[in-house]
Amino acid sequence: MTTTVRILGAAALALLLSACASQIDAGLSSGPDVPGFWWGLWHGFIFPWSWIGSLFSDDIAVYAVPNTGGWYDFGFFLGITVLGGGSFFGSKKRNN
Repeated sequence: MTTTVRILGAAALALLLSACASQIDAGLSSGPDVPGFWWGLWHGFIFPWSWIGSLFSDDIAVYAVPNTGGWYDFGFFLGITVLGGGSFFGSKKRNN
C-alpha cells in the first residue's frame, strides 16, 4: 500500500469514529457554579493525579459532569496537553 492510501484510510477511520462521539444533554448546564473553561483547564492539569485517586476512591472523578460543554472540554484538553506536559514530552528529540 502506498503512504497516501494509508493516510486517507486512517483519516477516514478517525472521521467515522469521531462521528459517533456525543455528549448527553443532561451533562450540559449553565450558571455561575457550573465548571467552565478555567475549571476544565485545572481538571486537565491535575488529570494524572485525579485518575490515580479515582482508582482508589469513588468520590474522585477526573471529569466534571455537568459542565458548560465545549469550553470546558477545550480547557480540559489544553490542561492535559499544554500544562500537563503532553506536548513537551512528545516533542523531545530522541537520540538513538
